[in-house]
Amino acid sequence: MITVGMNYHVIEGKQQDFEEKCAAVIDALNASEGHTSSTLWKDVSDSASYLITSEWSEEQAFTDFIQSEAFRNVTSWG
Repeated sequence: MITVGMNYHVIEGKQQDFEEKCAAVIDALNASEGHTSSTLWKDVSDSASYLITSEWSEEQAFTDFIQSEAFRNVTSWG
């Protein structure tokens, strides 16, 4: 199992947009082979700071996803 974490600091005022887009990314993740779970975390002391953690059955499954068209489709906004 592999856990991947990605930190984001969002432009002030864009938090809602970011959270909505992350929900779409997590939906895509949930449909991916080898994906176990993902969570979007929000820093209680900085409302523009986020962490997304994802668990995968193996590193290759994660690599395959980030190289996929599904990933490109949900991340082209950023």
